[in-house]
Amino acid sequence: MSKTALFFPGQASQYVGMGRDLYEASPQVRELYQLASDEIGVDLANLSFEGPAEELKRTRFTQPAILVHSLAVLTILKDSLPEFDYACGHSLGEYGALAVAGVMSIEDAIRAVVKRADLMEQACLSQPGTMAALMGLDENQVEEVCRKASSKGVVVPANFNSKVQIAISGAVAGVEYAVELAKEAGARRAMILEVGGAFHSPLMEPARRGLEEYLSGLTFLAPRAPVVANVTAEPAATPDDVRDLLVQQVTSPVRWSQTMNYLLANGVGQIIEIGPGRVLSGLAKRDMRPEQSLTLDKLTDIESFVAVTA
Repeated sequence: MSKTALFFPGQASQYVGMGRDLYEASPQVRELYQLASDEIGVDLANLSFEGPAEELKRTRFTQPAILVHSLAVLTILKDSLPEFDYACGHSLGEYGALAVAGVMSIEDAIRAVVKRADLMEQACLSQPGTMAALMGLDENQVEEVCRKASSKGVVVPANFNSKVQIAISGAVAGVEYAVELAKEAGARRAMILEVGGAFHSPLMEPARRGLEEYLSGLTFLAPRAPVVANVTAEPAATPDDVRDLLVQQVTSPVRWSQTMNYLLANGVGQIIEIGPGRVLSGLAKRDMRPEQSLTLDKLTDIESFVAVTA
């Protein structure tokens, strides 16, 4: 029998209206939104449900909004959560994976992501940067493009999203030059992304230092199931390793393509994406070709899933 992996989405999966049905269905979910709102100082429920979209896109709000949505799905599932063999999340989604595996409490995961999002937004403001998506070049070609473009400013691979989709990150001039070089190298597409800054690049170093200090005060436990880390595309060995990898993740690339390769090599054939949208399911369908792929986003998704598995 094939194994099951739980996926937790990251930034850019948000949409206005996300989580409203979950919020209305469960007092426990409303408590999660209240906790996050208290930590942020903004009504996260209202922002998630009503927008505006531009405000919801802000790093400070997007990250906790997506995480709380994922945790809300878990809260409503309760004992209907299926047995799983691996958990993993894309960037901030890694905190959802750690929560479902029992490494962090749900409350600590929310507080940590609120802190992470605030630190990353501050880093974006202090060291402006951008990102770009490159399609049709392999890892070695992208590495070479970044190396050459670094003559104009720091630029590095940031997200290895799939075999053909890699995002780069860094100083505006460096990323813009990298887009030109990528097109010359034969990229099918190379485009600047509408993001708040240079995520998963050295420009996030102030956020990395701040998060390291914050996470040092949280408790991390041994996982109930392996959590595949973004930085290494392998499960962390100890709770201390988990903490260290979360810190490294801020300035290191997200190795999502390599994570999917690891899951394939270890017999994963069923994917369940937990949270808003279906970005990760889409990537998996192309690169992993799973036997089964489910998305648990809305209340109707959960009800259908529970009815089938009951």
